[in-house]
Amino acid sequence: MRPTTRRAAKSPSVARHGRLGRHSAWKTAAKAVASVVAVALVSGSAVAAYAAFDLASSLKPTITLDNEAVLDGVPDVGAIEGGVNLLVIGSDSREGQGDAFGDPDEETAVLNDVTMLMHIAEDHSHASVISFPRDMLVDVPACTDPEDPAGDPLYEQYGVKMNSVLDYGGMPCVVKTVEQITGLTIPFAGTVQFLGVAGLSEAVGGVEVCVAEPIVDEHTDLNLSAGTHSLRGMDALQFLRTRHGVGDGSDLGRISNQQVFLSSLTRKLQNGGTLGDPVALYSIAKAALSNMQLSSSLVDATRMVSIAKALKDTDLSKIAFIQYPTGYTDDGGAVVPSESALLINTALQEDLPVIFDPAAGEASFASAADPNAPVEEAPVEEAPVEEAPVEEAPATDSPAAPAPTAEALPSDVTGQTAAETRCSVANDG
Repeated sequence: MRPTTRRAAKSPSVARHGRLGRHSAWKTAAKAVASVVAVALVSGSAVAAYAAFDLASSLKPTITLDNEAVLDGVPDVGAIEGGVNLLVIGSDSREGQGDAFGDPDEETAVLNDVTMLMHIAEDHSHASVISFPRDMLVDVPACTDPEDPAGDPLYEQYGVKMNSVLDYGGMPCVVKTVEQITGLTIPFAGTVQFLGVAGLSEAVGGVEVCVAEPIVDEHTDLNLSAGTHSLRGMDALQFLRTRHGVGDGSDLGRISNQQVFLSSLTRKLQNGGTLGDPVALYSIAKAALSNMQLSSSLVDATRMVSIAKALKDTDLSKIAFIQYPTGYTDDGGAVVPSESALLINTALQEDLPVIFDPAAGEASFASAADPNAPVEEAPVEEAPVEEAPVEEAPATDSPAAPAPTAEALPSDVTGQTAAETRCSVANDG
């Protein structure tokens, strides 16, 4: 893919921060009252009403996505009905982050260095979390200019790096770009900065990660010995940020490292009963409202909880963390989607679970199997039992439709399931 860009209404090379429209006090109050009523009806307690007001006061300014109309009529009590597509964007902007990550006045680029799509199946039987490499070359559709929503749209771009899209057109433009790549409609989205990640990890009480060998990264001040570590706050953030210290030192290695963390987080939320605990879910919802900029479709606390509940009973082996398959360009300065990316798109569009090729874990940037994990014993073969012949049912003109089958992925698609405990591998380069 040869990078080309049409002239844009605004220059994409200059970092911009979208101006957010003012929300009227009456509209904010109405949302707070609605939250109180919804939560109070479910719990029947005055404490819940206070919690709803507390959540409403935690809100950051929201962003409206173009496609939120698809959510009309969706219930907000209990597990959400139907499937979910939610985009999580990690911004490397230093604005409002103090000086712990560099000079906020000098390092103010707004790059989406993390772009992850969570897809929950219609029947909640499986889920996929797709990580898109920051250096993947993508085509960007025409987007609303966040600095002038009523003016001319930003023109399409061709062959630009994924992590430039947030700065170019804001959260809605990242959503439209991923929708164009995958063929899905994505009505939920959220953007989080450095301190927000630290705050969210505190809300869940820390996450245990396995480290195969010592990881040292002076760029993020990360220094972890081999073994198991419980990470929270700044330690969790630096673990998720590290690139030079893990795998092959690339963004692909960082994605595998993040999958180690996310799979462990998923196991903790499900096995620890968090997804069935209203108090714990409220705490996490408050942390998200306080630390993330969310699409307006996500600011309803009960809707956030209902999305989380959709995964309460999903088999951990059916929750897949997938690195969107790519290959390097000739100059090695970027990556482009490989042919296997079409299989990922098909699985998402047809709501199919995926099965990883066991050989996929051999990539130089991937994590390693946990040496302390229990070894599965080979099944014992039983002697065949002779059965009586079964009469075949007469053929009909309308045979039942076959149940959907899983999408088997080729070996160049890497990742892991939430049931797997894998270990982060140090970068020896």
